[in-house]
Amino acid sequence: MYAALFILLLLALLSMLFCRFRRRKIICRIRDMEKCEKCSLLEELAEPFGYAYHCCCGFFSSTLDAWQKSAGYTWIYDFMAPRFQMVLDSLPVYFNYRGRTWLIEFWKGQYGINAGAEIGIYHADRLLSETEYRTAHFQAAGEAEMLNCTMQLSLENGACVKISERHWWLTAFLPGVFARPSSLCLKATVCFGSREMLEAFYRGLCRAGFAAECITVQNLCLSFVFHRPIQEHYGFLTRLRRRLSQCLNRMNCRLFLWVTRPFTCTEDRILFLYYYIPFCFRRLMRLRRFHRRCHRKHGCRRPKCRRRCRPRGRKKP
Repeated sequence: MYAALFILLLLALLSMLFCRFRRRKIICRIRDMEKCEKCSLLEELAEPFGYAYHCCCGFFSSTLDAWQKSAGYTWIYDFMAPRFQMVLDSLPVYFNYRGRTWLIEFWKGQYGINAGAEIGIYHADRLLSETEYRTAHFQAAGEAEMLNCTMQLSLENGACVKISERHWWLTAFLPGVFARPSSLCLKATVCFGSREMLEAFYRGLCRAGFAAECITVQNLCLSFVFHRPIQEHYGFLTRLRRRLSQCLNRMNCRLFLWVTRPFTCTEDRILFLYYYIPFCFRRLMRLRRFHRRCHRKHGCRRPKCRRRCRPRGRKKP
């Protein structure tokens, strides 16, 4: 009995020493890397997940050819979001334009351990009635239908992130940042290709509850500030789920900062997580509001995908 206990204690000690040695080796490796090398590595790691890393500002955004584009959008994604630790404020704007119902939706909130925001541009294949909005499937805007969008996300502490691009799904996600959705302020600007489309969107935004004096129109660009949801009618279970998810998100954010505490720079923290706890890195990169089984190949669970996502010419410690 004592011999078995001694062996267990010895194995535990050896395991602790190995983890300590491995951790120190990873820290030294990251510190020896140049900044441009870190940014290039993060770009390569994020690409299979449909994201790009902005090294100058320390946030992730979606790419034009992200795999999420084929999934489109349906209301159930937002409904299921709290079950995946996505606690969001959303503003869907529906409008009819040239024989189809369009949806431009704005989101801001907490995506797991990431605070962020999104602007999504979608359309149905026909005109829809209002009763069909929550059951219809919207496909993402095609290459010729994408719009120039700008968004500035301001945090409660005064920090902000800004991104501008012609896109179908413009996003910004800040790793390791925790925020209540109501404390985030999203200033959005959408530029349309025609006056007809702009006016249709303007009417849809007014129907969504925005006052005309809160909307600014200049040429073919429309701007407004999304701070608090116009309508918030969550049931008891949804409110409870959102609250529990936020508690878990807060705890995970603190855990992320504690585990990666040898570093203060965002790219260093993320690379440390990738080398030290790959599973947590994959969870960090699942920023979208929904998941499905066939997305496993993008989560690098298969050996083939692990080889593809691992940087060329680099071996994990």
